Amino acid sequence: MTKKRILLIDDQDDIREVAQLSLEMVGGWQVITGSSGREGITKAELEQPDAILLDVMMPELDGFATFQELRANQATKQIPVIFLTAKVSSDDKRHFFELGVNGVITKPFDPMSLATEIETTLGWDS
Repeated sequence: MTKKRILLIDDQDDIREVAQLSLEMVGGWQVITGSSGREGITKAELEQPDAILLDVMMPELDGFATFQELRANQATKQIPVIFLTAKVSSDDKRHFFELGVNGVITKPFDPMSLATEIETTLGWDS
């Protein structure tokens, strides 16, 4: 079985570190990271990950704008995207799904169950 490759786009170093460690150690996945929307889009094109974990609240290019660019890009439009956000009212979640996001994981997340949460959200068999 090939290792899943996840692109994690978040502007906070500590979140990237915790999520990367969690997905590598617990999930056994390969994690590629980006610290901004722009960097994330470039890495998504080059790396073609199995899924993207995308922070909603980022400076310059936020998660929404990044998501729209990923969907508009021929090379990245098919990659599943899960929003990572601290802001999760039911209206927000409904809005995210209307945009076409594959899932939403709330911050702070549990590092021990993050991989399972992603697998469940995307319907991957672990």
